[in-house]
Amino acid sequence: MGLAAATSMVVGIIVGAFIFVQPAEVTRLVPSERGIIWVWLLSGVLTLCAALVCAELSRLYPETGGVYVFLRQIYSPALAFLWGWGMFFSMHAGILAAIAVVLARYAGYLFGFGDTGVRMLAITAILLVSFIQYLGVKPGSAVQITLTAAKLAAIALICALIFTLGGAAHHVVPVSTEQPIRMTSFGLAVAAGLFSFGGWHMVSYSAGETRNPERTIPRALIYGVLIVTACYTLLNAAYFFVMPLGSVATSTRVAADAMERVLGPAGGKAITVVIIISALGALNGIALAGPRVYYAMAQDRLAFRWMATLHPQRQTPYFAIAAQAVWACALAATNSYRALFTRVIYTEWLFFALLAAGIFVLHWRGQYTPKFLAFGYPLLPAISFLTSAAIAVNQIWASPRDSVIGLGLLLLGLPVYFFWAHRNTTQHAARGPSTDADDRLS
Repeated sequence: MGLAAATSMVVGIIVGAFIFVQPAEVTRLVPSERGIIWVWLLSGVLTLCAALVCAELSRLYPETGGVYVFLRQIYSPALAFLWGWGMFFSMHAGILAAIAVVLARYAGYLFGFGDTGVRMLAITAILLVSFIQYLGVKPGSAVQITLTAAKLAAIALICALIFTLGGAAHHVVPVSTEQPIRMTSFGLAVAAGLFSFGGWHMVSYSAGETRNPERTIPRALIYGVLIVTACYTLLNAAYFFVMPLGSVATSTRVAADAMERVLGPAGGKAITVVIIISALGALNGIALAGPRVYYAMAQDRLAFRWMATLHPQRQTPYFAIAAQAVWACALAATNSYRALFTRVIYTEWLFFALLAAGIFVLHWRGQYTPKFLAFGYPLLPAISFLTSAAIAVNQIWASPRDSVIGLGLLLLGLPVYFFWAHRNTTQHAARGPSTDADDRLS
């Protein structure tokens, strides 16, 4: 995987369906067009700070597994295992199921599917992108580049059409009165914006299959976040060009509403196709990324060894891909992904805070010299740490019961980790000292 594929993975995973459907939470919290644009710009800058932290760690540890490897190297295998545990059972599989259901609902809108048809289509989408990943990283990367290019072209076309043909709609938009913005509301809006940048870190999982990963992964992270920030900012500016602030705040299909004001009903249907393509691009990137973490865990003997099995010709972790697909399909079929995903996803920010703190830990140990952060160390990793910690604390404060349940589900992984660790110790003692050949995966 080269720079183009890695960058398309960052962009393709981040830009799913949210920005086309309902960025209403940000608009509700900040009743000012100028303020909203600043929210998206600041969200992009803060995401870039976190991406620079990940870029540095990718340079230091250019191995398959990404965040899992970083946590293992900086802190402990137990903490790294909790990341992988949370990924497989809720965070990663949950978002895979959620995006597949969104894709299926919009396809169902076009073709008139009922609830059963939507679920079957969601399962089909998961199996399709999983099969593409089974074929190899090259086919998976080619599909990712194609879908991301189509997505970016669609965004450019949407903005161009709105700004060039939306003059009549713009003239009837009432002039919005700028209302005072409370700092607490602005902060909550930025937090909501940061959630819409989720997934930027997943490109680090496939470092082992990336050409020159210590250079490619960091550059892909930086370029990808900058491209997404530009897309989000331009799309919101386009929405406000043809829609009043109140309409944007209450719309559940804002891109379709904006295009209908310019092109009529045909514009709304065209957006449905764009959302399907965008969701498919995110689905493909996520399906590519996740199994690499489970593969790395299995290599460390912290997951079933068959998850580390590579296909003899395609060199893909095909059993890990299959396991992820089966669990994501089960979550989509039963609609249980919501209960798991919504309670556990906030814990991602606790791990991001630990990654930012890890930069200081490595520097204190003498194992790190800033490169990508050379112009901003120690300020940028400190900003990343404070931002990530603040989002996690805010979620705990807003939903204490669900947060405790989510943290409990995550911590259920500790007994499982100790089981694996004890099992490995026992087997190692029974075998006696092993050679590198004994430990090599077949």
